[in-house]
Amino acid sequence: RVWIKLSDGREYEADKLVGTSFTDVALVKIRAKKGEKFTPVKFAADDDLLLGETVLALGNPFGLGGSVTRGILSSKSRRPATENEPLDVMDWLQTDAAINPGNSGGPLVNLKGELIGINVAVYREGQGIGFAIPAKRVSAALAEIYSPEILESLWFGARVRPGPAPIEVLSVQEQSPAAKAGLRMGDSILQINGRAPTGLIDFNRELIASKDKSPVTLMVQHDGARRTMNVRLVPENTFFNAELVRKKTGATVQELTPRLAREFGFGNLTGVLIAEVDKGTPAATAGLEEGMLITSVDGQITPNVVPAAKMLYARKKGDKTKLEVVFPRRRGPFIEYRRGTVELQVQ
Repeated sequence: RVWIKLSDGREYEADKLVGTSFTDVALVKIRAKKGEKFTPVKFAADDDLLLGETVLALGNPFGLGGSVTRGILSSKSRRPATENEPLDVMDWLQTDAAINPGNSGGPLVNLKGELIGINVAVYREGQGIGFAIPAKRVSAALAEIYSPEILESLWFGARVRPGPAPIEVLSVQEQSPAAKAGLRMGDSILQINGRAPTGLIDFNRELIASKDKSPVTLMVQHDGARRTMNVRLVPENTFFNAELVRKKTGATVQELTPRLAREFGFGNLTGVLIAEVDKGTPAATAGLEEGMLITSVDGQITPNVVPAAKMLYARKKGDKTKLEVVFPRRRGPFIEYRRGTVELQVQ
């Protein structure tokens, strides 16, 4: 069970919606009374950061109660955003504001009270070295987490910027329903099904409501010109499937069902089972064989075919990708299972 305690002492039970270890961000929903409202924090503009500016870290260090510490912004994120790669120190903001156990998850704000980051860690080998996930990456994580793909396994294929209307389109995936409808990066979504969305959550709620049964109508604006389009979401597994994995790698894969797990002796392991490898393909060149279990692609766990296909879809022809595999080796009457990493070139 998850409980939320506000600074005024009120406590609420909350539901876990979704989260990802790659971004270290999770989304929870407060079980509030009907009609009860909360004041949302305002996000600072992307990259509106000044080295040396005063920042405040809020939190509940060591369970002592709400506290505020002051410091400066010592360093910005040290590298550009990378898709499908875990965050580490190189992605974080650095501050000398005191951050201790219990501060994690608390806001790092500027003197305007705007969120510039979420406190995440402290470097114990030094003094005055704390870290926070930049608000820009928090926004990106929210756009990823609160999406039709994550919530309902429905493919829309566009990422939008969290914030007030109009909704800005940040990216559009090739061959996706959004791309086929004509949605483009940089478009501003003014209306969905005839009304203006109030923000990201309202937009995605309306988008998901129709599921894959009927199209939604979007009115968008780009460079001053307005146009209307119809988008129909599709189940992710109709595109991100074993056929896509085979096209990209030359390996035919299948879900690891409980029966297959018992048959191959994989126990409680999760992954994608290789059923066949085509000759002369990247999979064959990399040494993949029938009976191997793919447990992750480029560090992303693959409990079934869909996430494996999605990771490979993001790679262009000629790109290299790393697969974590478990493979059987027979030793007399016994079968030994070993773990290894295989690198192959996507075709």
